[in-house]
Amino acid sequence: MSSARRRGEVGHVVAAGSHCAAWSSSGPPTHWLHSKSLSKEENLKLLGKCNNPNGVVMNMTYLKKNMEEAIMKPHDHKNLDLDVPYFADVTSTTENVAVYIWENLQKFLPLGVLYKVKVYETDITIVVYKGE
Repeated sequence: MSSARRRGEVGHVVAAGSHCAAWSSSGPPTHWLHSKSLSKEENLKLLGKCNNPNGVVMNMTYLKKNMEEAIMKPHDHKNLDLDVPYFADVTSTTENVAVYIWENLQKFLPLGVLYKVKVYETDITIVVYKGE
């Protein structure tokens, strides 16, 4: 990603306990995955053979897919103020966009996995929302 970010671009989403790991599609994961907030069964269902209590929380492919469904598809090429019902009564400030992203992404992820949402308005104007 270039250092120049577009207004309202999602910087990154961090899963609870650790940053998410990335890996090559041609090889094994570089980190094993596990969420302390999920049961053993939930971890196995979500993470499959990559589940390991000594690792990070979520497969990046799974997170990216859910970000696409929760954030990008419904809002790409839309005017937030005119086309998104949530912003009919809420001003579309960066702070409110972060809250909105949190609320929508939360619907797609297991409870307790989402730790924070970070939205960059500019390179130096950043909002971090932790569901508070």
